[in-house]
Amino acid sequence: MSILEWLGLVPRPEPARDASVVHRVARALEALPAERAEHLALFAFLLARVANVDLDVHSAETEAMARIVETEGHLPPDQAALVVEIAKAEHRASGETQNFLAARTFRDQASDAERMDLVHCLFAVAASDGAISVAEEEAIREICRELRLTDRDYLHIRSAYSEHRSVNKR
Repeated sequence: MSILEWLGLVPRPEPARDASVVHRVARALEALPAERAEHLALFAFLLARVANVDLDVHSAETEAMARIVETEGHLPPDQAALVVEIAKAEHRASGETQNFLAARTFRDQASDAERMDLVHCLFAVAASDGAISVAEEEAIREICRELRLTDRDYLHIRSAYSEHRSVNKR
C-alpha cells in the first residue's frame, strides 16, 4: 500500500491483508481533522525515511519518532507508537517510490515554520542513537531540497546538532 492510499487519496482496488492495521490507524487518527491526520502521516513517513536510511531503524530512533509524533500530533503514546509503526512499515514497503511524493505533498500543505520544525525533528531522530551519520545528513539535505528550503536553512538547523555529527567525532 502506498502512503497516498493509506491517506485515502488514491482508491484501493481490493482490500489488502493489512486492512485491520489500516483501520487501527484510521481509528487512532479519526479524532483529528482529515488535513491534520494527513499532515501527521506525512510527517511520520518522513521521519521514518531518515531513520531507515541505513536500512535498520534502531529502537532509539523508534522511541524518538514516537515522542515526536506524540508531541506534534497531540496523540496519546499508544496512538503515536501505532502511527510510527505504520510509517516505518510503509517506508520499508514503498519508501523509495514514495519519498519525493510524500515530501512534495508535505511541502505543499505545510507552512514555512512547519517545514523548518520537520527538519529539526529529522535531525533529532538521526541523533537519537548517538551519532548522525553522513548518510542521514544527506537524506535530510535531500528532504530539505524537496521541501524547497535553502542551504542556509539546512546549515542553520544542522548547526544545532553539530555535537552529534559523526564527521565531527573522528
